[in-house]
Amino acid sequence: VTSLSNVHPYVQFALGILTAASQLLIDQANLDSEVFGLLNTVKDLYEFLMEKDTLENIDSMKETLRKISQEMSATALFVVKYCRKQNFLVRIGDRLVSDPQTVARGHIKNLGDLMQQYRDRTMRDIQINMYHVLEDLNLEGMAYAAGAGLNMTKKCLDGTRTEILKDITHWITTRDENAPRILWLHGQAGRGKSAIAHTIGSLIQDMGAPGACFCFAHDRQSERREEKILTTIARDLADRSPAFRRALSNIVSNNLALKTTCDVVQQWNRFILQPLSKISGEIVGNVVVIIDALDESGPDTSRTHILRLLTSADAAGLPTNFRILLTSRPLPDIVRAMAAVPHVKAASLDNTPWELVERDIKVFLSKGLEGLPGIGVEEVQNIVNKSDGLFEWARVACEFIRPSKAGATPKENYDDLMALEDEEGRTLLDTTYFTILKTGIPRTGTRFKRYRSVMRQVVMTLEPLTMAALNCIRKNFPNERDHYDINLILEFMSAVLGGVVDRSSPVRPLHASFYDFLMDPLRSGDYSIDISDAKDLAIATLRILRDNLQFNICGLESSYLANVEVSDLPERIEKKIPCHLSYSCQFWGQHLEKTEVDLVLAGQVRDIVGSEKILFWMEILSLLGRVGKGLSVLSSVRRWLLKGNSDFEDTLTLAEDGIKFIENFISPMLCSTPHIYVSALPFIPLNTLLSAVVMPKLQCSARINVGGLKTWPAEQLLLQGHTW
Repeated sequence: VTSLSNVHPYVQFALGILTAASQLLIDQANLDSEVFGLLNTVKDLYEFLMEKDTLENIDSMKETLRKISQEMSATALFVVKYCRKQNFLVRIGDRLVSDPQTVARGHIKNLGDLMQQYRDRTMRDIQINMYHVLEDLNLEGMAYAAGAGLNMTKKCLDGTRTEILKDITHWITTRDENAPRILWLHGQAGRGKSAIAHTIGSLIQDMGAPGACFCFAHDRQSERREEKILTTIARDLADRSPAFRRALSNIVSNNLALKTTCDVVQQWNRFILQPLSKISGEIVGNVVVIIDALDESGPDTSRTHILRLLTSADAAGLPTNFRILLTSRPLPDIVRAMAAVPHVKAASLDNTPWELVERDIKVFLSKGLEGLPGIGVEEVQNIVNKSDGLFEWARVACEFIRPSKAGATPKENYDDLMALEDEEGRTLLDTTYFTILKTGIPRTGTRFKRYRSVMRQVVMTLEPLTMAALNCIRKNFPNERDHYDINLILEFMSAVLGGVVDRSSPVRPLHASFYDFLMDPLRSGDYSIDISDAKDLAIATLRILRDNLQFNICGLESSYLANVEVSDLPERIEKKIPCHLSYSCQFWGQHLEKTEVDLVLAGQVRDIVGSEKILFWMEILSLLGRVGKGLSVLSSVRRWLLKGNSDFEDTLTLAEDGIKFIENFISPMLCSTPHIYVSALPFIPLNTLLSAVVMPKLQCSARINVGGLKTWPAEQLLLQGHTW
C-alpha cells in the first residue's frame, strides 16, 4: 500500500483495510476452509481494485466502491474476533449468526457480488453484514459538543484538490510504523483548509472506517468547545468501533464526574489513551481524528492544553494506525507549539503550486457561474487570475456576479468585480467585502444606522440564531425605532452571510475572515462593528424572561419520570420554549456583563433573581439539559453587580444564592425538572435571602420542619466560578 499514493483515495482506504485484514489471516497457522476461502477472496479483491478498468471507472462507481470498503471493514472486524477467538454476533439477512464458517461464507458472497456489480456497472442493494454488540454499553451523560461534527456542505467540489487529498489519504493509509501521527494542515484564511478536512471526514464516513470530526467555529466560542473536544471525539469513536466503545464504557461507567469533566488532560488520558491501550490490535485499518479550525477556538489560552497534548510524547506514541488531521491558520501560538515536533507533519496550503490552485479554482468558478449570460471561458480565467489563490474569494466572487442587484446584469457585476484593486491596508478579499457592503448599504442615513444595529446584533449574539429568532429578540430592544425586520438589511448580504436565503439556518458569516474584517476598523472602515456595549441585548433578553417565564412551562404531569423518560418532551420544548426564549435563558447574564451598571437594569435583574421567576428560569435550563449554563449566567450577573455600589447588595446576595442552589442540586435538576421543587427547594437553607423570597410564594411545596440547614454548606464556597 505504501507505493499506491497515486490511486484514488477510495481505493487507498479499501486497500489499507485489505492489507491489514489479510495479514492477520496469514499470521494464523490453522484456518477453517471457509476462512481460508475468505483469504483468497481478499486476494482477488486486492487484484481487482488494482485493475486498470477498476481505476478508470471510480467516479461512476463510487457507491459500489464505498460498499466494498464497508464490507471489508465488517470483514476485518470478523477477522480480528476470529483470530482472537472472541465471541461475536452478525446479522446476515434476517438472521443473527455466530458460527465463523457461516459468517465467512457471507463475507465471501458479498465481496464477490460487489466485485461483479462493479464489473457490470450496475447498482444493486447488497446488505452489509452488521455486527451487533451484545453488551449494554451506556455512555449517556458524557459531555458532547452538539453540532461540532462533519458538515457535508463544506466538502471540496468533485475534481478539485485531488493532489492534497491523495497525499493526506496516503499518509493515513501507509503501513509505515514511523509515519507522523499528526498532520497539521495550515494556510491563510480562504485557502480551503476546512473544505479539505470535511472531504477527508466524508471519505472516512463513506468507507465505514472508525473516525471522528471535531470543528471549532468563531461563532460558537461561547459553548467552550475546547472543554468538550476529547469527550466528543471519544463518543464518536465509540459509535464507530465496538471495541473502543467497550473499553470506554468500562472506564466511565458509574462515574458522572469523569463523564462531565472539562479537564482536557484527564480527557486525553482516560478517554483516548486508556481505551486505545486496552484494545491494541482490535481495530483493523486506520483510525482518523479530524480537528478543524483550531484557530477559531478563541483566545490563545483556549487551546494551550490541546496544543500541549498534541505535541506531547504520548501523542508521538499513539498506535501506528492512529492519525490526527489538524487544520488552522498559522497563528503565532500554534506555530510555536507545532514547529519542529518530530511526530507532526506540517503542510502549508500557501505553498501549493499555482498551476494546481489555478486549475481547481477554475473548476469551482466554472461550476458556480455556469449558465450566466456574458460569463464565458475568458471571464472565468480572468477571475481565476485575480483570485490570488483564495477559494473564499472565488466563492464571494460567484455570489457577487450572480444576479442580486436591481438593474444589473451578471456581466456588469463581473465588470465591477474586475475593477476592484487592492487598496492601502486592505487585501483583495477585504476590498471585495467592502464593495459588497457599499453596494447594498450606503454609508449615510437610516439604512446605514440600521446596518450597524443589525450587524452588531448578529456578531454579538453568542450562539447563531435564525432570522426569525433574531427578529423576536429585536422586538424587545428598548428603542422602538429598532423594531424593524432585519431582512431589510440582511437581504443585501447573502454573499457573506448564511441564513439569509435559507431562513431555517442560523445567520452567521460564511467564512471567519468576514468576521475578522468587521472587527478591524483599519480593514472595514465605516462598516466596522463596535461590540463594546451589549445594552440592547441585555435589556431584550431580560424582557423576554420577564414576559415568558412561567411555572411548569412544558406541562409535565409527574415528578416520577426523568426528563429522558417523557416521550414527547422534544415536541413540548419546541412548542413552549422558542429559540429566542431558549437563547435568552442561556445568555442574558453574559450580555448584562458587557454593559455599564445602572439602576434600571439592576431593577430588571432583581425582578428575575428576587422572585419565583428564578425557579421558572431554572426549569427551562433543566428541560434544555443546560443547567450548567445557569452557573455561567449567574456568575456573570455577580461580576456585573460587583461593579456597582451597595444599592445592589440584596440583588448580589440573591445571585450568589442562585449559584449555590445550582451547585448543590445540579444532579436532580439535570435528571428531572419537577425535582427542582421536590428534591431541591425543600432543602434550601432557611436563613438565605433566596429562601425568604421564594418560599412564601410556594405554599404548597414540601418543607423541612426539623433539622434543615440554616446556611449554605461552607465547602460550596470553593465552587464559585466553576463551570459545568
